[in-house]
Amino acid sequence: MKKESLRTLKDLAYYSSIGLSMVLSIFIGLAVGIYLDRRVFNTTPWLTLIFLGFGIAAGYRNIGLAIKKSRKL
Repeated sequence: MKKESLRTLKDLAYYSSIGLSMVLSIFIGLAVGIYLDRRVFNTTPWLTLIFLGFGIAAGYRNIGLAIKKSRKL
């Protein structure tokens, strides 16, 4: 393969993983919040909402880092 097409494939793989990292960060935040609410503190639904917000913020942070990386290229 040419160097150029290999780099294009690498970039495509990186940018297609952004959606997956966004979804995973939201679900991980949600799962941690549900676990803490139901098993540890019994404060339903407050910790679920807080950790869901943290997961959404982490997902947007991942998008911001990807944009920053693409501008450096």
